[in-house]
Amino acid sequence: MTTVPEARTNDAGAGWSRPPRVVALGGGHGLQATLAALRGVTPRVTAVVTVADDGGSSGRLRRELGLLPPGDLRKALEALAPDGPDGQLWSRVFGHRFGGSGALAGHAVGNLLIAGLLEVLGDPVAVLDHVRRLLGVRARVLPMSTEPLDIEAEVSGLSDNPHRLRRIRGQVAVATTPGRVKRVWLRNVADPDGRLTACPEAVHAVHSADVVILGPGSWFTSVLPHLLLPELHDALLTTTARKVLVLNLVPQPGETAGFSPEQHLHVLSEHAPRLRVDDVIADIDSVPTPDRLRRATGELGGTTHLRRVADDDAPDRHDPAALGAALAAAIGVADRTVEHSGGAEGVADLDRFGLAGPADLCGQPSGPAARADEEDERWR
Repeated sequence: MTTVPEARTNDAGAGWSRPPRVVALGGGHGLQATLAALRGVTPRVTAVVTVADDGGSSGRLRRELGLLPPGDLRKALEALAPDGPDGQLWSRVFGHRFGGSGALAGHAVGNLLIAGLLEVLGDPVAVLDHVRRLLGVRARVLPMSTEPLDIEAEVSGLSDNPHRLRRIRGQVAVATTPGRVKRVWLRNVADPDGRLTACPEAVHAVHSADVVILGPGSWFTSVLPHLLLPELHDALLTTTARKVLVLNLVPQPGETAGFSPEQHLHVLSEHAPRLRVDDVIADIDSVPTPDRLRRATGELGGTTHLRRVADDDAPDRHDPAALGAALAAAIGVADRTVEHSGGAEGVADLDRFGLAGPADLCGQPSGPAARADEEDERWR
């Protein structure tokens, strides 16, 4: 039987002797927000990305070629691109979508490049390592599974009987359902009754992390899926990393319409009853009843941090600097405004931490532990 470690106390992250190794799990725009925020917290970042998207360009490539949907992987790489002119140009090119009405219409350039490399190399981890070096990204991006997955859900409110549950399939269907999602689970696309397997490098990253961050993002289709892969679920239970949960700013139409902040935690607990967290970060203006959220957080073993983390001009989006400051405070790291992704400024900052070196851009990891061992060696 797996033993679940007790949640850490709030000062567990205080006094880091080196920048903490942070793993951010999610997908889509929510993960992009976390990765942008982490620029000011640590240069040692790994993104673990959902692979169940079945809409838009990603859905088309997945159906036509049988590949991992590349869209959320691409977005994570874009978020980590360096701030210099070259890095930002490549980020724009990667996100550029073709117009017109032909076969390429709607496809993002980065999606096509990732799809082409997947067909040539076969190994999604190797593909993403090659792409990050092309973009000058120093952080690592990993899929949560090396096989495309389907999300299925039980939903109420889709018939005259409000208590009757119906099953729906697909990320888009779950994200846009007019009903109320009760439960979600994953299926292997190639073999619906087959075993679900997590990416070994992602599992290793969670085990090796100092801090693990879940959220923000689409709760049922970007956040919870990481807890539904058995190997990744077990890694999140047993890792000694500090676990931080970032809540959304507003309920999402379809998935979480009408949800209070504390309901998000209750749903998380229903899907992973043994999961403990150390910190829950929420925007103070998005929490109408703070005491309820504090109680729900306490039931998970953690402490609530209410901060203003919304963008003043777009209250449904996180402000990267404000979220970064909230994360830094929660885990006990002074905000260094680190540009960790690459470029001349990034190299200077990495050198300040003792992390710069040719292996960051040119080294090819040979297994799940290769990058972690490489970084540890530079700290000795």
